[in-house]
Amino acid sequence: MSDAVAVGLVGAGPWAGMVHAPVLAAGPSTRLAGVWARRPDASARLAAEHGAPAFARIEELFDACEAVAFCVPPDVQAGLAARAARAGKAVLLEKPLAMDLDGARRLAAAAAVAEAGVVSQMVFSLRYSRAARAFVDRARALEPFGGHGTFITSGLKGGPFATPWRLEKGPLLDYGPHIIDLLDAALGRVTAVHAHGDRLAWVALTLEHEGGATSQASLSMAREDEPVPPRVEVYGRKGTAQIDWSELDDDAFPVMAAEFAAAVRGGPRPPLDAAHGLRIQEILAAAEARLTG
Repeated sequence: MSDAVAVGLVGAGPWAGMVHAPVLAAGPSTRLAGVWARRPDASARLAAEHGAPAFARIEELFDACEAVAFCVPPDVQAGLAARAARAGKAVLLEKPLAMDLDGARRLAAAAAVAEAGVVSQMVFSLRYSRAARAFVDRARALEPFGGHGTFITSGLKGGPFATPWRLEKGPLLDYGPHIIDLLDAALGRVTAVHAHGDRLAWVALTLEHEGGATSQASLSMAREDEPVPPRVEVYGRKGTAQIDWSELDDDAFPVMAAEFAAAVRGGPRPPLDAAHGLRIQEILAAAEARLTG
């Protein structure tokens, strides 16, 4: 544990309590160095659950850690993560990077991560799972020409994740990064996007990929009954590959934390870095423009 990376956590909401805090505290490659949140009572409770200090000022958290994990709304993350990067801290970033493309660019480019040269990594949680990585390898070997992804939930009904930014922006910014990122990995880099539908009820995307493949994605928060697991299918000249979220194992977040810590310690830089997060957000912004234009 002496070489564990000290990671501070910004945010103390439901997702921070379910994933970030316990994973970072569990180690062995990381330790939870402390928690800061805009609600001091929430940060104090979460920090106490994991035997870590809570900080009244975010600068105090920065002073106590080598890296900072963010679990706050996208518009809040954009500014605070830029401050962390300018302070020389490695940053573990949620998707999307920011609420809009300008904010994402400010975070990922000269004003923050790229200028500071710090390690950055995105919490595209699915991509750290053994099952998902095996799926991507299979899909790439198929000489793929098409694919389809669905992410249909009951998010509009309420619950801990029916937060204001999700209810305002709909499934595109929340679910879209997962589906687009996975189709991008399996079929080739997305080069163009077309979007139709209602930003809250049903969003239909068509993605064009390098190499000529085409894929579709369907996103919705409007289901009222029990949602089915999100699913991605890829079709190629040599067969098909598919995965749904029920197949995913429990290793994704520990693997994510371990790879982040290894990069902070001088290992390979994460491929799912802020630059990748910005590229996914550029696709999201193009889709959103088509929905609202």
